[in-house]
Amino acid sequence: MAARKSVFVHSPQLEKYKYPSQCPFNVSRAGKVRKVINSMGLLDGDFRREVAPEAASRAVLEKFHTKEYLDALQDAAQGDFDVELLYMGIGTSDCPVFEDMYDYSVMACGATLTGAKLILSGQAELAFNPSGGLHHAGPKKASGFCYMNDVAIGCLTLAQAGKRILYFDVDVHHGDGVQNAFYDRNDVMTISFHQNGRTIFPGTGFEDEIGTGRGKGFSVNVPLPMGTDDKAYMEAFKAIVLPLAKAYKPDCFVFELGADGLAGDPLARLQLTNNTYADIIYKLLEFNIPILMTGGGGYNIENTVRAWSLAWSVLCGADAEDKHANAGLGGVMLESTDWPGGLRDRQLPINDSQHKTVTRQIKTTTDYIKKNVFPIHGI
Repeated sequence: MAARKSVFVHSPQLEKYKYPSQCPFNVSRAGKVRKVINSMGLLDGDFRREVAPEAASRAVLEKFHTKEYLDALQDAAQGDFDVELLYMGIGTSDCPVFEDMYDYSVMACGATLTGAKLILSGQAELAFNPSGGLHHAGPKKASGFCYMNDVAIGCLTLAQAGKRILYFDVDVHHGDGVQNAFYDRNDVMTISFHQNGRTIFPGTGFEDEIGTGRGKGFSVNVPLPMGTDDKAYMEAFKAIVLPLAKAYKPDCFVFELGADGLAGDPLARLQLTNNTYADIIYKLLEFNIPILMTGGGGYNIENTVRAWSLAWSVLCGADAEDKHANAGLGGVMLESTDWPGGLRDRQLPINDSQHKTVTRQIKTTTDYIKKNVFPIHGI
C-alpha cells in the first residue's frame, strides 16, 4: 500500500492536564503513545510528522455547544460552581468539576480540528489525535467523562466543507453524542459498534435507532453481547460496515478508536484483542480516502497505549507485522512484563459455546440492519 501523508497530532501541553485521581479517565495515555511511537521512529520521515494542535476557538465550539453551557463549564473550572450545573451534567460522578476540565477539553477539541483542517487543506491524508474521541458530550450537557464533543465538531467541520463523512465508532460505549448530533442528517453517517446498552452506559444505541427524516438509514448501531470475540466482531464489521461504506461513498472517515472493548478493560465486558483494531484500519485504508482517527475510552492504560501505538503504526504505513512490532516492544517500550511479544496482543482462546451464542445474537442485529437500513442505500 502506497505511503500517504500521516500526521500525529499532539503536544506536551496536553500532558500537563489531569482529571481527578479517582476518575478512570486518564489523559496520560496520549503522551505514553507518543513515547512508544517516537522510540519506534514513527514520528518523522517523508510521509510522517507530528503537529502540535491549536486550541479550538470559541466560535468553532459554539457550532455544536451552546454559549450558556460553555460559559458554565468555564466558570465551574474557575471555581464558580452552582448546583444548577448538575442539570448540565457538570459536577456528577462521571463528569466531576476540576481545574483543567475546560482547558483540556478546548485543547483536545483543537487537536481533532487541527487534524480535520490538515485533511481539508491536503497537508494530511491520515491524522490521529489520541486525546480525542469525547463522544458522549451533548450541546449543553457533559456526560461519560466528556465535556466537549471533539468528534461531533470535527464531523461538522468536514461536512460544512462539503464532505460526506462516515463516522465509525468502536468505543465499547455507544457514541450517543455524535449520533444525536446527526440523527436527522444524511451528510454524516454514524455507525457505532458497542457493548449492548442493556448492560453498559449510556444505555442507548439499539439497532432500531436508525435516524429520522432525511437522516433515516444514516444512523446505524450494532449492540454487541458481552463476551464478543475478535472473530465475531470482524464478521459483523464485514457484514455491516463494508457494504454501507461502499454504498454511501464517503469522502472521509472519522474513526473513534476507543480501546475499552479490549479484553481486561475494567469498565466493559468484550473480549477483543488489538489485532481487531489493526484489521479494521487496514480495511478502511483500502477505500483510499482520508481518515481522521481519534482516541476515546480505554481504562486499562497499558493495553490502550499498546493498541493505539499499533493503530498508528498501521495507519501511517509501518507494517504492523514487521520487525518494529515484533521486537519485544510490549515489554521494553511499555515498561511492562505482562506481554513481551510486541505491539500486537496475543491471540485469545475462543470458547466455542460462547462464540456460538454471541454469533447468534449478533446475527439477529445484523439481519435487522440488512432488512431496515440496507434497502435505503440500495443494498
